[in-house]
Amino acid sequence: MKIPLYIIYALLAAFFAALVPIFGKLGLRDVDSTVATVIRAFIMFIFLLLVALAMGKTDTTGFDHRALLLVALSGLAGALSWLFYFMAIKNGRTTAVIAIDKMSVALAIVLAWIILGDKMDFKTAVGAVLIVLGALLVSL
Repeated sequence: MKIPLYIIYALLAAFFAALVPIFGKLGLRDVDSTVATVIRAFIMFIFLLLVALAMGKTDTTGFDHRALLLVALSGLAGALSWLFYFMAIKNGRTTAVIAIDKMSVALAIVLAWIILGDKMDFKTAVGAVLIVLGALLVSL
């Protein structure tokens, strides 16, 4: 059985996402979390720019005003998420912060159902509720 490429990408995303709070907590010991977030964002920008250039992915002709606005809003939401995430990691119990942050998965499932019209069946709803319950158990 061949594993779909998106599953491999998702597993890699999960693995690298798991490293973020570990490296972040260690790096935030004696520094301001906002400054650390700026440095992190700058490193991400440089790295992703180099990846895009190396892959020849520099064509922006498909971006109309709507697409650009939505990508910009996504970037703003991501920046706010990481700003508050690093503040929480610096000041709180890492496992609690990680668990609470992962409740975003359940929230995204609900938002995808409401806004994007994604399928919401019983199994998906129960899975989302279990994510929330698991996050609460870990964080309390």
